[in-house]
Amino acid sequence: MNRQQGAVLLIVLLFVLLTTLGASSMVEMHQTQTRREKEEQLLFVGDQYRRAIASYYGVTPPGGARSLPKSIDDLLKDKRFPSPMQHLRQAYPDPMTGKVDWTLVRTGGGISGVRSQSTLEPIKKGGFPERYRRFEAKASYADWVFAVAP
Repeated sequence: MNRQQGAVLLIVLLFVLLTTLGASSMVEMHQTQTRREKEEQLLFVGDQYRRAIASYYGVTPPGGARSLPKSIDDLLKDKRFPSPMQHLRQAYPDPMTGKVDWTLVRTGGGISGVRSQSTLEPIKKGGFPERYRRFEAKASYADWVFAVAP
């Protein structure tokens, strides 16, 4: 191999290296963007559960007392009333796991909140709405608890 062929081979190898580095950084950027979108979905869906629990607790059946739901099904179809109420449209999956596998936060035998089962470290560390300010600097998504205080 002469000198000119060696230079061409070196240029081709550098091109392949730079192309590979560029492609891997694009994949990493895409994965980061996807995680950010899932975080936003987690904030939305977690808040839907929190609001549904608050709605369930906030209405008192005739002759009854306030109570927390015993299951997610109670949020979907509240049978405490003659005409069942719906506090939650559907059992939303956890965006971080893709499954309806929430860890239920229990208070006095009822569900007061939900949290993700994901132990991944959040990308978002600050800039939360006031009611979720406690999420700042948490170690995992499982530390983001969407709950009501009855």
